[in-house]
Amino acid sequence: MPDEGGEVVQVAEDHSGGGGNAGKWILLLVAVIYVAGSAYFLFDLRGRLDKLGTDQAASKAQIEQLNKRMQSAEAEAETLGQQVGMTKKELSDRAAELQRQQRAAEARLAAEQKQEIGKVSGEVAGVKTDVGGVKTDVESTKADLAATKAKLESTIGDLGVQSGLIAHTRDDLEILKHKGDRNYYEFTLVKGARPQPVSTVSLQLRKTDQKKGKFTMNVTADDRTIEKKDRNVAEPIQFYTGREHMLYEMVVWTVDKNKVTGYLSTPKNAPVPVSAN
Repeated sequence: MPDEGGEVVQVAEDHSGGGGNAGKWILLLVAVIYVAGSAYFLFDLRGRLDKLGTDQAASKAQIEQLNKRMQSAEAEAETLGQQVGMTKKELSDRAAELQRQQRAAEARLAAEQKQEIGKVSGEVAGVKTDVGGVKTDVESTKADLAATKAKLESTIGDLGVQSGLIAHTRDDLEILKHKGDRNYYEFTLVKGARPQPVSTVSLQLRKTDQKKGKFTMNVTADDRTIEKKDRNVAEPIQFYTGREHMLYEMVVWTVDKNKVTGYLSTPKNAPVPVSAN
């Protein structure tokens, strides 16, 4: 019995020792898993922090780029504003100059009208002229003054561009020359003649219709010939020429059977022919 009991006790001790070792291994495995999980968590957390830092740096770079674009846009807007302001000033100055010229012309016409009326009134008092005849003369004078004013009004050219003041006679042209806004070159062209140099271009009369006041002319500029067909007297004929693309205007004020007379108008800064004085 004692032997049997001793064996039983030994077996129990062996089983108790095996259970302790298993517990230790389990604890060790749990610790390893915990350490590994903690290491993975720390590694993943560090990766997220690095990615967050990279994203922040990229966002900062984008913000800086947007700031630069905004500054550039503001600078361009300021420059454009200055240019628009300059254009408005030029338009304002031009409008003021045109108004001044209009007021001066109206004042001159009013003075001429007053002088003519005074002259007629003096003649009435001196020779006892019929009142009805005096009124007729006054109306005629007004019509003449209105016609003179109309002669110097601007119109639209054949290219659809607003033209300058148009001269219908040589006297009108002298007035425009004294204004000094543009250069003016008179010409007389004979039908069938060779192209005639006028300023920096050449003009050749091809056809005339005296009854209808029409003509056809060739304009040679920049080694190109343009046909201006069936044009009217006092019609501004326009074309562009030169590297600066300057607008030239031509006006014919008389059409005869075989010739026309008129003038060519060029911008003030246009090239001047060598033969011109």
